Amino acid sequence: MSDTDLSRQLRERLERRDAMLVPGAPNALTARIIEDLGFEAAYVTGAGVTNMFLGLPDLSFISLPQLVEHVAAMREATTLPLIVDADTGFGNAVNAGYSVKMLERAGANCIQIEDQTFPKRCGHFEGKEVVPTAEFLARIQAALDARASDATMILARTDAAACTSFEDALDRAHRAREVGADALFIEGPRAVEEIRRIPGEFDAPVLLNLVYGGDTPILGQAELAEMGFAMVLYANAALQAAVTGMQEVLGHIRQTGSIEGVMGRVATFDERQRLVDKPKYDDLERRYATD
Repeated sequence: MSDTDLSRQLRERLERRDAMLVPGAPNALTARIIEDLGFEAAYVTGAGVTNMFLGLPDLSFISLPQLVEHVAAMREATTLPLIVDADTGFGNAVNAGYSVKMLERAGANCIQIEDQTFPKRCGHFEGKEVVPTAEFLARIQAALDARASDATMILARTDAAACTSFEDALDRAHRAREVGADALFIEGPRAVEEIRRIPGEFDAPVLLNLVYGGDTPILGQAELAEMGFAMVLYANAALQAAVTGMQEVLGHIRQTGSIEGVMGRVATFDERQRLVDKPKYDDLERRYATD
């Protein structure tokens, strides 16, 4: 299936507004696991790529070329639609447009642009600031203008709920939709009453981000589907689970000198090879063997 067909597939899927679960992928192996488990889309998390690739916090340390490289690797590794976190677009509106062009070419089906100042911060950090609404809308317009295919979705995210007010966040999302944003993301609602209000405000698919340890109350898929959310994002659940698994297994090895006792917490050698598609490459080696 072509990237354009995948983008159309994602658009059609989101019209169901049934709180499709979308895990975050910080790398290509995680994207493979997400597909293997039966999820319908993967989210290329800027925070996750920064944490996993650089070992740094989500404070705009990742560069556009590094993100493009990760998206291209994930596009090769999975047939799922990819929703890509492009943060602020790496600068002003012109930068946002260029970012969309590069990420779409790498295989993104939906590209998220937000209204924080650059450099941005994780949506659940303190000290965030947002740009004026007009500047945010310019980023969204540039993103829409830059895409090669109208099927590629532009997801407009606002962090205003934590910076100015929840009402300002709703207004910014409305105005992004008026400009032409295909989907909307209001980050960081802090009350169930705010969460309930969001989907009914808009005629576009809306995403809710649930972060373990973050500011937004954790609600179940069924309840969020009833409210009308199109997507429920667990942006870094896989990363946080991987951190815990590494700490537990390596901590045990460090303390006891052996992996015995935690082998049940470790994927088998064969499972690891299956997930990275080794049998496919074994077949190719046999096909092209010269003796």
